[in-house]
Amino acid sequence: MLTIKTKAIKILAITIATALVISSVIVSTSNKNNYDAVSHSISSGQKPHKSFLIKGEKSREAVLAVGGTITHELKIINSIAANLSQQQFQEISKMGVSLTPNQPARSSGLAWGQRIDFSQASAVQMSNAEALHKDYIFGDGVTIAVIDSGFKSLSGLRQDAYGRLKVYGTYNAIDNKTSNNNSDESGHGTHVTSLAANSERDAYGRYYGLAPDARLISIKAFNDLGEGRYADIIRGIEWAITYKDNYNIRVLNMSFSAEPRSLYWKDPLNQAVMKAWQAGIVVVTSAGNRGNSPMGIGVPGNVPYVITVGAVTDNYTPNDFSDDRLATFSSSGPTYERFVKPDLVAPGGHMMGLMESKAGLAQSHPEYHDGGQYFQMSGTSQSTAVVSGIVALMLGQNPELNPDDIKCRLMSTAKPARNSDGSWAYSAFEQGRGQVDANAAVNSNNAGCANNGLNITNDLDDTQHFTGPTIINEAGDFQIVGIKELSWSGLTDQSSGYTWLSEQAWKDAYVWDDAYVWDDAYVWDDAYVWDDAYVWDDAYVWDDAYVWDDAYVWDDAYVWDDSVMTINVWVEQE
Repeated sequence: MLTIKTKAIKILAITIATALVISSVIVSTSNKNNYDAVSHSISSGQKPHKSFLIKGEKSREAVLAVGGTITHELKIINSIAANLSQQQFQEISKMGVSLTPNQPARSSGLAWGQRIDFSQASAVQMSNAEALHKDYIFGDGVTIAVIDSGFKSLSGLRQDAYGRLKVYGTYNAIDNKTSNNNSDESGHGTHVTSLAANSERDAYGRYYGLAPDARLISIKAFNDLGEGRYADIIRGIEWAITYKDNYNIRVLNMSFSAEPRSLYWKDPLNQAVMKAWQAGIVVVTSAGNRGNSPMGIGVPGNVPYVITVGAVTDNYTPNDFSDDRLATFSSSGPTYERFVKPDLVAPGGHMMGLMESKAGLAQSHPEYHDGGQYFQMSGTSQSTAVVSGIVALMLGQNPELNPDDIKCRLMSTAKPARNSDGSWAYSAFEQGRGQVDANAAVNSNNAGCANNGLNITNDLDDTQHFTGPTIINEAGDFQIVGIKELSWSGLTDQSSGYTWLSEQAWKDAYVWDDAYVWDDAYVWDDAYVWDDAYVWDDAYVWDDAYVWDDAYVWDDAYVWDDSVMTINVWVEQE
């Protein structure tokens, strides 16, 4: 994969802003690069001659004069289509005619369905990625592996923004087979994948996917009911690690969540996730759809290293950011080990993504399918995919970034929701650092601000484990060590919209990602930190007789062999 950066490509690229509208680009006195650039905007397997649209009364005369081949008469736009060799291209460019690459229409056509009131590509707008797309930053050269129910390689997933094929294939972790199969009986996998990398556009010319040029690999670990077992998911993660260099797998999207049943480092799925992070793969996962109450972060989102994503909604006003708010279904922290989660939030309300009408979710909720190829769905699964796409944009521009760098830049550039007086409208346990800002993250130079104090090698070796900075203050509220103004009782008004603004400056006082060594003598000081009467009420939160009873819950022969996760936790559109 080549990163498209040159000025010549920007001059030659087609912009299709609305259906059946083609913007012609004048090619000035040209050089070899102008012709070569066209090969990047036409699908693979090209013949030596490239196809162009040539507009004007003298177009036919010009093509015949240089010996080109006319293939189409396009009277409705006063143009012809012709195949030109490189030499013919150079000659005709000097004649002052208008040439436009004959880019496949399927890669950038109108993608709205039959119901015109359905939402637009609001994720790109809300996450501030439009400016990046205008600069042709599309995630070139980066592969996203999606562990889910599979995905159908519909046109927006099959081709990138330039018409090039971008799907490597499928690893079926359930059957332990690789193939070119592109099945998705559930529909969930197709939907989230399209939010990350769909190359189709809406009626305003915005891409539906955050990284339309990112390559894709499907790791199928969930069945048609949206159920997946630990063993299959772990096998899928192992496959991604094994073949990461073969396919340049840099991002692993995990849009699912399950109830925690152990400390984070004891969970087998979490161990596999940490292995992926250690191997250099950026793992992006869901906070969960359990609603706005404490201790709601699921597995594998409770892994402190990875990027855990909550959800916001535009309140059905995509052009008005003042009423955006946290989605009521979005899970909140802290984790049992006191880490502040989610790390950030992203668009996840009524997201429009690809899905066949015969898929299980579309059949169960036909009122949200547009009758074509698009389906409207809400959840932290969707917000997770948005962030995976943004990570691909970041790595496409700077392949040297490691997972900790990516997490640092995403969090340090996020925009917290603020009240009119500038204070945070939601606590860090609800919105993390705030709403993701794709443009700021891609252009950030921040470093060293994520996963400080953690040691993933020691964690995996079972020699040292870690805890986060959450305490219970004298009022009985959750509080981050040293940051009283962000305390939270677990109650927040989510009915109002707020303005999402960037932090004025990167402040050490707000670096709550620091970790501490797990030390019972220090961490679990019941008299101050963990007030059992409020937080650790065993009868309510951690019922030892049910959750922590090794003979029942942690019996490997019972729990880990048959443990089932589900991706289809349906929430109402928001």
